[in-house]
Amino acid sequence: MAPTRLVVLISGGGSNLQAIIDACESGEINAQIAAVISNKADAYGLERAKQAGIATQVLSHKDFDSREAYDTQLMSIIDSFIPNLVVLAGFMRILTPNLVQKYIGKMLNIHPSLLPKYQGLNTHQRAIDANDDVHGVSVHFVTEELDGGPVILQAKVPVLKDDTADTLAKRVHEQEHIIYPLVVKWFSEHRLTMEADYAVLDETKLPAHGAQYPQ
Repeated sequence: MAPTRLVVLISGGGSNLQAIIDACESGEINAQIAAVISNKADAYGLERAKQAGIATQVLSHKDFDSREAYDTQLMSIIDSFIPNLVVLAGFMRILTPNLVQKYIGKMLNIHPSLLPKYQGLNTHQRAIDANDDVHGVSVHFVTEELDGGPVILQAKVPVLKDDTADTLAKRVHEQEHIIYPLVVKWFSEHRLTMEADYAVLDETKLPAHGAQYPQ
């Protein structure tokens, strides 16, 4: 089976990108990262990609007058690498409907909460403020609803009494680096697809909260 071609979009440090690079290099995932694209030239994830010999491109949103103009150019760059899957790994942009629809069922995102809880930003502090005893992370297909696409896989972490947003984030990140490569692996093995409003793994409809890690 030919390796799945990935394009990864980032805005920052790229720790999830690194986890996927490592899984591809070890052979755990039958995939190849064709390119890493960032909207920020100083994103450390670009350095991670260069160290791994992966093509990089920077497309600054500051050079465009509108979201639509930016996303049109972004789609052109993505398509030039002929990906099978687009992976959002800390890409801090709200995508236009045109872009989302173009890659529907072929675009993944990771979000640091147990969706549908805490869509948007500051999820760790919000979980602490709500006195939640469990928090976590979700990998989902991207749809036009922000952080609202079908959930594929979640991992839970306990919220401890003395947690700060930073200490909680650290534990969530550890789970992110496990479950994001795992979902990419499922997709690359043609085991994972998206139907109208739910994910399908091994021909089985996943529940609204997705599968749970560990399974």
